[in-house]
Amino acid sequence: MGSDKALSSALMIAPDSLRELPLQGVAIRPLLPGDLVRVQEIERLSHSHPWSESVFLDCFQDNYRLWALAREEQVLGYAIVNYMVDEAHLLNICIHPDIRGCGAGRYLLRHALAEAAHDGMAMMILEVRESNQGAAALYLSEGFEEIGRRPGYYPNGATRETARVMSLRFT
Repeated sequence: MGSDKALSSALMIAPDSLRELPLQGVAIRPLLPGDLVRVQEIERLSHSHPWSESVFLDCFQDNYRLWALAREEQVLGYAIVNYMVDEAHLLNICIHPDIRGCGAGRYLLRHALAEAAHDGMAMMILEVRESNQGAAALYLSEGFEEIGRRPGYYPNGATRETARVMSLRFT
């Protein structure tokens, strides 16, 4: 795809090298407003209804935790978590398509979980598209349980898709 090559060029990483060394030299750091151009490119490659820049900008508040998965300064994924009282709500977690399936998402998820527990949250909650079986399998393998469903939660073309609501208690 042209957009994959454009992103790989913007990241200054050849597409093939992302798969060869997926986690070598990768670190998690706070996401910065200056990262949003790359974040939005990854978001557009990954979602049929991507978040807008203004939605991302609204997350730069004290009750949010924003994480970037990066190699050197190049963002390869991100997680957005909202803290409400004692609950961490994972709003968005996304990994560049070229490195999915090699542990990067699990690495970022575990970081978000550890930070939330360290910050005194009692649980993490999330919604995942019913059709996103890969993400649901990841969450289940990390100890999340399905606690409900939200019919019509996600846009899906002319229709709407059900969300599976999942939670993981820390205490």
